Amino acid sequence: MKALSTQPRKGESGRIPPRSERCFKSGDYWYYSTREQIDIGPFDDIDQAVAGVDAFVEFVCEKPTFSDTLKRYKSAA
Repeated sequence: MKALSTQPRKGESGRIPPRSERCFKSGDYWYYSTREQIDIGPFDDIDQAVAGVDAFVEFVCEKPTFSDTLKRYKSAA
């Protein structure tokens, strides 16, 4: 699994906010959490969850407005 970065992200300035591990296990399955605090899964193992995180981050970087969609989804839940 990738180490958590202690460097500012693109567009961030000032104090670096706390970073947390995205992947977690619940019952027999693995999940990951987005910045918007939405849990995505289940995955059969941690490697699949990490691959899911990588694909999700790549997608959000290509479609930055998708983050707004997740925020709306979270507020409606």
